[in-house]
Amino acid sequence: MGSNKIQGALWGKKPEDWALIQEATGNSGYEHVFEFLKSTSADTILDVGCGSGFFSNLAHLKGLNVTGLDASAPLIEQAKKRNPSINLHVGEMEELPFEDHSFDIVCAFNSIQYAESVKNAVFESKRVLKRNGKLVIMIWGNKEDCETGTFLKVVGSLLPPPTPGAGGPFALSDNRLLETILENSGLKIIDNTDVVAIWEYPDSDTALRGLLSAGPAAKAIENSGFEKVYRESFKAIKPYIQKNGRVIYRNKFRVVISEKS
Repeated sequence: MGSNKIQGALWGKKPEDWALIQEATGNSGYEHVFEFLKSTSADTILDVGCGSGFFSNLAHLKGLNVTGLDASAPLIEQAKKRNPSINLHVGEMEELPFEDHSFDIVCAFNSIQYAESVKNAVFESKRVLKRNGKLVIMIWGNKEDCETGTFLKVVGSLLPPPTPGAGGPFALSDNRLLETILENSGLKIIDNTDVVAIWEYPDSDTALRGLLSAGPAAKAIENSGFEKVYRESFKAIKPYIQKNGRVIYRNKFRVVISEKS
């Protein structure tokens, strides 16, 4: 039960573009987490929805003991290429293949909002946390603070009608939805910070390759065809193309860190 089959297929359509272009756009959030937690080599970390392993690799380079899990086998292959020494798994975030109380820190960067049941995904993350362990979740900030929302809106218009309760980029951003789920799960929020994230691409072609490597874009392409999605996506990014040809988006990610008692 969960989102593994559907999300794994979607996010694995353009694994190299995701790995080389898009995954680094979350870097300001990753750095905020490192600074806040001040983890040591004694800490064990689980990166849920690790994608192509950008954060997992950063954690490894800092001397941390990190394990990565993602629904997409092609993305896990990219993660292995990035750093073959990291312990990596293809798996389901709602049925984590780990024992209770296994990790000091569980991270989910822009992944948990795509779970079939966010509550189940949070419960599983809490289950594998040790006592006083930290659950780190990064989602999008408010829509009005995210210029990329204009692109996401276009992609949304090219998707098939959503099923009731279907997740999406901003599914947990409004009305303290994420915070409420965490608190109702018995977790104590110890940090809630909106982090500025500047997305900068050298040209429009690179920007579109990166943006269209995400799962929602892959689903839009399946539904509406590549040519239409590409054409409408180019129109969407055009206002953000600078005079020098670079594409710049100013966004905010919300990093919510909670603690298990």
